[in-house]
Amino acid sequence: MTEHTAQDLTVTVRPARADDLPGLVASSTALFAEDAGTRDPSVDADWPREHAAASFTAALDDQARLVLAVEYAGAVVGHLMGSLAEPTAIRPVKAATLISVYVRPAHRSSGAGARMVEAFVQWAAERGAEHAEVTAYAANTDAIRFYERNGFAPQTVTLRRGL
Repeated sequence: MTEHTAQDLTVTVRPARADDLPGLVASSTALFAEDAGTRDPSVDADWPREHAAASFTAALDDQARLVLAVEYAGAVVGHLMGSLAEPTAIRPVKAATLISVYVRPAHRSSGAGARMVEAFVQWAAERGAEHAEVTAYAANTDAIRFYERNGFAPQTVTLRRGL
């Protein structure tokens, strides 16, 4: 899909393949550890180790889901997963959800995150989605700024009360 040169090596954003599964699982595991694992004690931070391979495998075979990989020097160093939701009676528009996006810290300055988001938005628009959405933890101000720089704007707020 797109390439960026950094230190004489190429960072590539491309559709993920089945042989990327170990790297996709590692990327998802790192995302959970860095984000939900530090911000939400109700999330099982070990979920990717047990379930991410099956989740990515199913997504790779589903036309309503998109999986992208960031490749650097032959290794997967990031990923994006998105999905489409068909219209319903309560929400009569097709919508796209950016489920997860992660780029390892050493590769965040490569622009790969923004290129993945742009590829996701293009993919969703080509399939008739009327809008795209993403959620982020309120405490993850870096992610919120990233999404805002990439055209997303606040729409809803989730408030939680522990019991």
